[in-house]
Amino acid sequence: MGSLDGRVAVVTGAGRGLGAAHAKLLAREGARVVVNDLQRGSEHPAAEVAEEIRAAGGEAVASGHDITEWESGRALVELAVSSFGRLDVLVNNAGALRDQFLVNMSEEDWDFVTRVNLKGHFVPTRWAASYWRDRAKAGEEIRASVIHTSSSSGLFGNPGQANYIAAKAGVGMFSQAVATELERYGVRSNCIVPAARTRLTEAVPAVKKLMAAPDDDGAFDVYDPANVSPVVAYLATADCPISGGTFYVRGGHVTVVESWSRGPALDRDARWTVGELAQELPGLVAKVQSAR
Repeated sequence: MGSLDGRVAVVTGAGRGLGAAHAKLLAREGARVVVNDLQRGSEHPAAEVAEEIRAAGGEAVASGHDITEWESGRALVELAVSSFGRLDVLVNNAGALRDQFLVNMSEEDWDFVTRVNLKGHFVPTRWAASYWRDRAKAGEEIRASVIHTSSSSGLFGNPGQANYIAAKAGVGMFSQAVATELERYGVRSNCIVPAARTRLTEAVPAVKKLMAAPDDDGAFDVYDPANVSPVVAYLATADCPISGGTFYVRGGHVTVVESWSRGPALDRDARWTVGELAQELPGLVAKVQSAR
């Protein structure tokens, strides 16, 4: 018996890297999986992953739907239901990079990255949410889960990635909104922040070197994408009690990431002047920075 027996999951961006690792583990744990990734000409990585799952005894279908397109998002959810009778889990994993310093970033760079990373989370989630709401209103007990994918860049910033940072920071707070809004229908929402070797990380030479696989075959490969997948699988289980969480995952390390929180404050029962703020506010900010 797997931890996900009877569950049906959609995994976006699942043709390679993290998404492929997630889809394979979910299937090994008993889930029936819709493996989604864009089909480009004769290249259909999602079909390859789905075939690998079936060859290992699991159940999977491939999807080439564009998760940034409104009607394609609807069709993706409908594919899960028509293929396997239901939908229980949505793993939003698709992502893209076009790194550039702000002064050189084009409108196309901005629109493409925010479309894939942020709208690509919104569209499938919106249609899955509608499906679960309708089922809940029909009297069905829903124990659904959405797992989103942010980035350490989105949480802590990184030069040369303003478009990616804005999108991934948005994903983190979008997950919070989903958790709050869909709780009434029996839907949980959580966010992972993976540190793993993928096509995106390998596009950055310094990061590619940092995350290279160890030369020793017996050594633990900290940046293997498969290290992240057990966290995704657990969050996808029907009995997981967690919602509204964000988790940084690197190798065998899992950290709970806190959301925005208030820090030290200036407070008095009168309006501040510009001169007074010039005296007081820099010291307040310095306290926060020195505590980091």
